Amino acid sequence: MKAVILAAGYGTRLQRDVVADGSGKFSHLVGTAKPLLPVGRCALISHWVRALNASGCVDRIYVVTNALYFAAFEEWASYFTNVQVLSDQTESNEGRLGAVACLHLTVKHFHIDDHVLVIGGDTLFKEDFSLSRVKERFSDLQAKSDDSCLVLSYQCKDDETCKYGILEVDGDLRVLRMKEKPLPSETTSRRACPCFYLLSKMSLPLLNAFIDEKKEAPIKDKDAPGNFVSWLIQRKPVYAHPISGRFDVGHLASYIECDLYFREHLQDAESYMV
Repeated sequence: MKAVILAAGYGTRLQRDVVADGSGKFSHLVGTAKPLLPVGRCALISHWVRALNASGCVDRIYVVTNALYFAAFEEWASYFTNVQVLSDQTESNEGRLGAVACLHLTVKHFHIDDHVLVIGGDTLFKEDFSLSRVKERFSDLQAKSDDSCLVLSYQCKDDETCKYGILEVDGDLRVLRMKEKPLPSETTSRRACPCFYLLSKMSLPLLNAFIDEKKEAPIKDKDAPGNFVSWLIQRKPVYAHPISGRFDVGHLASYIECDLYFREHLQDAESYMV
């Protein structure tokens, strides 16, 4: 299995917050990509690399970023032996390819012909999350059908459904559909789906089909990775694995909360996410 960490976003909301902050306490974060933000004792993305390596889930980690942050990611990756960085060649948020297009670019560029673990580079999970358990669940599904894919879900509040992709599942936790940011009245489900997907080798050709189908579509259709998952659910068996929650670094307040937790409350850094 290979890991692809999506890190080509420009973090415009966070950078706007940092520049506007009058305290000066966060001025060192100006121009820093969200995955490279210091969270606890290391960069956010380093938590993922350490856990992926410690769990033995993958044999290669690919990070796709943009031209603006490429050099910084290259320097960061030089400390790891199994991480490669790819630039999508874009230089501004307005010119971004979108997350699905970046995933497609990475799979093509590195000739990936294996299961792929897709991870959003600005997300971390709560301490009950275990890569080893997720891989075990994926292996069980693969034993029954090599088409099977796996996503995560966690319970969100009623007033949060309009912020996330919401999964509707059957009794076996097979995903029936994903609704993008529905009103609470539009679904009885409260299963939010973060950007963490185990895509089977058999599903990868569908990336080509999705990109071809959406090539004339606006960027929003190719940006949110959940759009591909929603499309995939209608074509391949996709199952949900429940977790308790996540840290989503979108703006300065959420970054401060995440960093504080990892500095003061993380129970076992060595086993985190393993």
